[in-house]
Amino acid sequence: MRLMKVGAYMSFMINGHNIFVIVLVTFLTSLLLIPIIKKVSIHVNAMDYPNSPRKIHKKPMPRLGGVAIFLSFMLGYMLFAKSSTMMLSILMGGFLLILVGFIDSINPVKARYQLITHIIAAATVVIYGGLVLNDVSFLGINLTFSYPFNYIVTIIFIVAFINMLNLIDGLDGLAAGISSIYFLTIAIIALILNQMGGLDVTLAFIMLGSTLGFLVYNFPPASIFLGNCGSDFLGFLISIIALLGFKATTLTSIIIPICIMAIPIFDTAFAILRRLLNGEGIFTPDKEHFHHQLLKMKFSPRTSILIIYFITAMFSLVSIFFVLGDQKQAIAIYVILMIFLLFIVLKTDILFQHKKKDKKKD
Repeated sequence: MRLMKVGAYMSFMINGHNIFVIVLVTFLTSLLLIPIIKKVSIHVNAMDYPNSPRKIHKKPMPRLGGVAIFLSFMLGYMLFAKSSTMMLSILMGGFLLILVGFIDSINPVKARYQLITHIIAAATVVIYGGLVLNDVSFLGINLTFSYPFNYIVTIIFIVAFINMLNLIDGLDGLAAGISSIYFLTIAIIALILNQMGGLDVTLAFIMLGSTLGFLVYNFPPASIFLGNCGSDFLGFLISIIALLGFKATTLTSIIIPICIMAIPIFDTAFAILRRLLNGEGIFTPDKEHFHHQLLKMKFSPRTSILIIYFITAMFSLVSIFFVLGDQKQAIAIYVILMIFLLFIVLKTDILFQHKKKDKKKD
């Protein structure tokens, strides 16, 4: 009853524009740009070759899909968003990520230089745009960050999300699909609460259309990859939308992105722990991620993606319940889902597989 009462006053307009028009225009733009971007990728040799055992694809793939998403995002900004210092800082940071990602697709850029790029992009939004996380309040726990720690915490938050999306982008449709579910969830929450005026909501609808247009070509079997430019840009926008919503206290809180992005957070945490246990660098690529474990369980790439989509959708529902209703109940469901993920991880020996291999050798 409460949900129906809230939804009765839904508005479908942002800055005088219908939300369905926003999604449709950005979707079609991204969709129409992909064939052109594929030809550009081939022309400049921005291709992902199957020259490593950890790679799943069997033939060279264009990997500039993120450029199409960014160009669609730019059009969405010009048509539907209001100009501001914050928006300009987002464009500057996003363009830097796309530029370095474009270069990396042609001639690999060392990981430490990519990390520096992530920090600069994040710092641009924090320092120039003024997007700073000063305090966090959740379940009666209040954390306040004073200068300069508020700047540092915000930059770390953004850089963490950029790298999380990059780490999980190892299977057709994975990063783009999870991102689409995130943007859709933010849009649904905004509609239900009738809070459609914020920049976070505008960006969510623009990115929803842009990402879905790309996903048409990226869903298994994919004909184009995001590339680092795409995964970095998606992680960047996800973190920005989260921080904008939290700062404005009009739509969401810091717990919402953490809830929706549970699988990337979960997978990244175990990847770091796994590599530390094996004496490897935390940025060392491997073939032991969550989606790899599903493939090892004999699920097809398409089925594996659908399983991950379903789990992510369940976490998204938890976030909606969290906003609308009983927080304790939402947390209980969240814990159950996390236990389920932990069971899968332990079932597939994602942390200790190398040790078991060593035992077999003995």
